[in-house]
Amino acid sequence: MNYYSYKAITPDGAMTKGIVEGEDIEAVYEVLYSKGLYILNVTAASRIIIWLKKSLKRHNVKNNDIIEFANNLSVMVKAGIPLLTALDDIISGVEDKYLKNVISDIRSQTESGMRFSDAVASHEDVFPDIFVSLVKVGEETGDIEKSLSDIARHMQRMEDLTLTVKRALIYPAFALAATSGALIFWLAYVMPRVISTMKDIGIELPFITRMLLGLGNFMQAYWYFIPISVFALFVIMLILNRHDNAKYYLDRIKLRLPLIKLMVYNKLMALFSEQLRVLVMAGLTIDRSFDIIAGVIGNEVFRRALLKTKDSILSGSRISDALREHIVFPSLAVRMIDVGETSGKLDEQLTYLSEYYFKKLDDVSQKIGKMIEPVVIMAIGVIFAIIIIGLLLPVYDLVIKFSRG
Repeated sequence: MNYYSYKAITPDGAMTKGIVEGEDIEAVYEVLYSKGLYILNVTAASRIIIWLKKSLKRHNVKNNDIIEFANNLSVMVKAGIPLLTALDDIISGVEDKYLKNVISDIRSQTESGMRFSDAVASHEDVFPDIFVSLVKVGEETGDIEKSLSDIARHMQRMEDLTLTVKRALIYPAFALAATSGALIFWLAYVMPRVISTMKDIGIELPFITRMLLGLGNFMQAYWYFIPISVFALFVIMLILNRHDNAKYYLDRIKLRLPLIKLMVYNKLMALFSEQLRVLVMAGLTIDRSFDIIAGVIGNEVFRRALLKTKDSILSGSRISDALREHIVFPSLAVRMIDVGETSGKLDEQLTYLSEYYFKKLDDVSQKIGKMIEPVVIMAIGVIFAIIIIGLLLPVYDLVIKFSRG
């Protein structure tokens, strides 16, 4: 998709201008004409404008609201209610103001003659690519209510997948935050006061105690380095994620780290198999399906493997043979897809794979807390053992001196 700047006159006679997205300039003219605008000028937008457009158009519409929209529209269309009437009824019940405006705009564009799928596609900041693709398939097959129902089911599974990952990360995040807070409190507040008292009564401090005291004094004097460091790390990660090569190596590391790879890898395979299942069952071509999956997979290693797989398929390879060339795809997935291609029941095999990886991810999410717990306890134990040793060594030296003297 490309971005174009336009100037036009509204049906009311007012001048308007803005940015619109389209495959080419002819498609942009068609979109603007469908809105009843008298076009004065259309030009390709500059890179700065494109960047600003992409940055500003991100709106936090909840996935649950989009799922509810797709499900409600499916039910109403299936019941025989005209599309425009169904959209009117849905608009009146939507609480999110931005989503309400988006659906209203979709209704207006559809009423003016634009295809419903094209109207939805004009709001890519709200509706994902798979939503648009399945709606187009539904229009072409005349079974749009089924496509909307499939969208709602699929997006709900994706939401469940996200919740599963978040649930698995709650305990590690809480343990890390609690440990870091306790450590900072001990080093910055408790240790300096206790050790200062020891120095006042003339106790010679051992090396480990002096080291802890220096660390505590540093944290008191330069405490602001902690939030700055966290913020800087966050910014660096954002910058690295904008560069494909840097993101590729970061994602490779994620796939190799103990424990983390269990979550990341199973999540990616669940996402891949579920997306491919939905797209194949909807009747999309394999190359288009792989393009869509590569756009949402969220891992550069998998994205590159998917695009190379797509190229191999376009060159004449079977799906399973193309996947076998990349080690990121496990032998189980390759065998299942191979059987599906041979038997003509690829959708059933993908359904099995999807269920398998969702279950595996759910099992990992439930166990990962227990797997991380010993590591966290050991780390906390070592840290506080060092602190306690640093506090007790001077006391021990003092007791020895008193016993001798």
